[in-house]
Amino acid sequence: MHTKESNLKLVVVGLLLGILMSAMDNTIVASAMGTIVSELGGLDKIVWVTSAYMVMVMAGTPIFGKLSDMYGRKRFFIFGLIVFLAGSALCGTATSITQLSIYRAIQGIGGGALMPIAFTIVFDIYPPQKRGKLTGLFGAVFGISSVIGPLLGAYITDYLSWQWVFYINLPIGIVAFALIMTSYKESVSHAKQRIDWGGAFTLVGSIICLMFALELGGNQYAWDSAAILGLFAGFAVLLIAFIFIERFASEPVISFAMFGKRLFATSSVIGLFYGSTFIVATVYIPIFVQGVYGGSATNSGLILMPMMIGTVLGSQTGGLLTTKTSFRNIMILSAVCFLAGVFCLSTLSPDTSRLMLNIFMALTGFGVGFSFSVLSMSSIHHFDMRQRGSATSTSTFMRSLGMTLGITIFGIIQRNGFTNSLSDAFGGSAESASFGDSRAALTPEARAKIPAAVLDKITGALSDSISHTFMWALIPAVLGVVFVFLMPKDRLTVQPKAAQPSTERG
Repeated sequence: MHTKESNLKLVVVGLLLGILMSAMDNTIVASAMGTIVSELGGLDKIVWVTSAYMVMVMAGTPIFGKLSDMYGRKRFFIFGLIVFLAGSALCGTATSITQLSIYRAIQGIGGGALMPIAFTIVFDIYPPQKRGKLTGLFGAVFGISSVIGPLLGAYITDYLSWQWVFYINLPIGIVAFALIMTSYKESVSHAKQRIDWGGAFTLVGSIICLMFALELGGNQYAWDSAAILGLFAGFAVLLIAFIFIERFASEPVISFAMFGKRLFATSSVIGLFYGSTFIVATVYIPIFVQGVYGGSATNSGLILMPMMIGTVLGSQTGGLLTTKTSFRNIMILSAVCFLAGVFCLSTLSPDTSRLMLNIFMALTGFGVGFSFSVLSMSSIHHFDMRQRGSATSTSTFMRSLGMTLGITIFGIIQRNGFTNSLSDAFGGSAESASFGDSRAALTPEARAKIPAAVLDKITGALSDSISHTFMWALIPAVLGVVFVFLMPKDRLTVQPKAAQPSTERG
């Protein structure tokens, strides 16, 4: 161990602050999104603010993991911090949704380095018997960030400005930078590995082509236009190239051999479907609260808290149950709660009370919370220490992929549904109405200037589009339930203290 024992706690604090920033980023931004859109415009491009960040995190995670193995954890964790903070500072200067999306992508590059390297450093500096406790501490930070993020983002938006949801990262990041630079002394010996650049570029390229095709098709370009057909062709070619490259790569970005393990395969696919559904709630509930209820950003942040608290409780409950019964039995309970919650959200209307929305959120959060702890454990169940890092990163990648595709696809559904509802409400195209710039309904000041009859039509259209989106989100939720029942009946078995803990098939 090259870091002094007295400095280990400072290193852990620095790592926790780094993870706190990146884990809190999406929730703190989501609660401010209504206000951001009301100032910058671009409601039709709102999905890119979230998806640009997630795509770059997804792309960077496996690459930075390999680079840290080859050239050192410290330099790439510091690099991630600097890029994340630079992206945060730029986000606060954005004057359009397009600019904000680009700056969020820069943030995502940094975030892709922070997450995997922080966990790896903990495994480097602590012996096996202490890693479990530290991993639990890191999990607690994720839970805390889920609860604090929405409220902090809403409070900052109402009492300072939305720019400060990004600027708040700067003091936190500077403290993390100072602690890691001064306290973490790592070994100079690192394993040389070959980075699968071909796999990384073809995978990310294929996802970007697909997202642009879905986002631009039927909007800026016709579905049968050369641009859209070219993007779909690019997606297909790059995806085939990725599969071909991964089959022969010595150190693949995603190891297909791991999917030969039924528990790993089902756990990863469930994570993908859960992620694609849950991200819809995170993004569109704040929009619903501000646009339909007419609340401020603080109200939208508060309304997310029951979902986030439910997520933390579900995660803790799932972790406790892993020693009591099989992973599949726990996930069946998760699936029932999650599916019920999403179905309830699909019934939202302007008449839905705040209390009922809180209950729907808590139920959805509780259901998805199980997946964070249970799927993390089930995905590494059959792998030894040499493969667990790769198994964890692949499983995490699948969830991130689901979230990225989910926010893009369901963003299109919501946008089109909103436009159609406005057209029906005003008896023509949405643009023919003087309030076609629908983001006006998101601010209390602008709402006060809109005649009540017109405002009712706008909020009704927004409500219908969001509930319609949740109805479509039931499809991946149901597919997730199907794969829960395909899970084998494996369970975690804890041996007596005198013996080393192990996992057995039960």
